[in-house]
Amino acid sequence: MSDPSQWTAEQPALASLSSRIPNPAPPRVLAIANQKGGVGKTTTAINLGTALAAIGEQVLIIDLDPQGNASTGLGIDRRSRHHSTYDVLTGEASLREAVIATAVPRLSIAPSTLDLSGLELEVSQQRDRALRLRNALAPLRSAPPSPNEFSYVLIDCPPSLNLLTVNAMTAADAILVPLQCEFFALEGLTQLLATVENVRSALNPDLIIHGIVLTMHDARNNLSNQVVEDVRTNSKEKVYDTIIPRNVRVSEAPSYGKPVLVYDLKCVGSEAYLRLATEIIQREKELIARMAPGHDAAAGGAPPSDPTLWKSQS
Repeated sequence: MSDPSQWTAEQPALASLSSRIPNPAPPRVLAIANQKGGVGKTTTAINLGTALAAIGEQVLIIDLDPQGNASTGLGIDRRSRHHSTYDVLTGEASLREAVIATAVPRLSIAPSTLDLSGLELEVSQQRDRALRLRNALAPLRSAPPSPNEFSYVLIDCPPSLNLLTVNAMTAADAILVPLQCEFFALEGLTQLLATVENVRSALNPDLIIHGIVLTMHDARNNLSNQVVEDVRTNSKEKVYDTIIPRNVRVSEAPSYGKPVLVYDLKCVGSEAYLRLATEIIQREKELIARMAPGHDAAAGGAPPSDPTLWKSQS
């Protein structure tokens, strides 16, 4: 097993990068969403969160899936989930009251329980039904900058385009889309982007697609390689360079209640998630520079990837 405290020592490039990362204040909120199940949303949330924590970020994962796999995958026993995201969204607890520290330094989680599956029926007639997570995050966004405050919030969405996913998109700054390298990938992506566009129009005009991460790639499979080519052709700058491969260690890790970076730091899955975290931080730096007051693209040069290209297309 890997010792999280030694990650930056074992990954000198990451240690160097972390010293150059501007600490976002308020925290950046990324929703990890795809209405298809089994595409690697939870695996990406857990391991991306762990990788960001490994390079010095304070990370909170919000488990919005009633199955609670992100909570279980981080070793959070159901008996210790005294407050859950259900309690947060129904107003019975604050988000801070629901947060539990994990065994990974600088990584916390707001866990889920099965109660969350009934939330839509309970609040469907409420006018603020799509704004509940955004309202719950407001105290974190208004907190003064501090080394102990969260710099990134990752929302693990359920495998459907329901009220929980709409809450996540309404609360988020950006969407990260895990896309399995399989036949129907682009069809599902089109539906997701249409939902993102609807949320932008009605609830969150600043929402962008942060990026699309290709998951479960098998380089020996011609179909997987064709999907990669098709997605890159259609989505261009939205697609991260990093591809997450199929890897037995990634599949094994959740059964031990550990991220794969803790279970086996040296496996190809861990290395891929560390590269993805590095790439996301680079895009974040470009976005922060782009949004900075007084930024002049003509004088200072536009960032390599133009964030306006990441807006979803219907």
